[in-house]
Amino acid sequence: MATATIPEGNTKVVRLISLVSIIAGVVLIVAGIGTWTLVRSDLIKEHITVSADAKAFGGNEVSGPFEAFYQADAIAGHVLKSTGGKTYAQLAQDDPLRATAMNGSFLRASLFTSVIAFGVAAFAMGVGLLFLLMGWALHRLVRTEVVVTEPKVVPAE
Repeated sequence: MATATIPEGNTKVVRLISLVSIIAGVVLIVAGIGTWTLVRSDLIKEHITVSADAKAFGGNEVSGPFEAFYQADAIAGHVLKSTGGKTYAQLAQDDPLRATAMNGSFLRASLFTSVIAFGVAAFAMGVGLLFLLMGWALHRLVRTEVVVTEPKVVPAE
């Protein structure tokens, strides 16, 4: 069994790619954590409580994506109840309930924006972890000794 090593010049590109991948992974993870933390702290500052009649998390403070989603869903139900089942677009332009429907839509859109921001932050952290692991794996592969063995020749019958 013979051992061989890859010439140094051939590994420079792989080492560079592994380093860039690791750095990108760390940046994405930090950015994801920062985004998640910022959105969470801004939601907490609003002191929003999930309605007791929400499908889940009733009475909890809105501080994460699930509470925000269920509160937005509860707001939709409240608005439809107060407008007799009609949406903003279905109400007559002079209907005084149109302002209620509009405010409900704005509140729901704001909460859904935070849900999307949490999702993007989680995605960034996940992709960052993948980049970090791939960079680490490439770095380890470059440093691995390559073993070359001669193939076994099996006589034909």
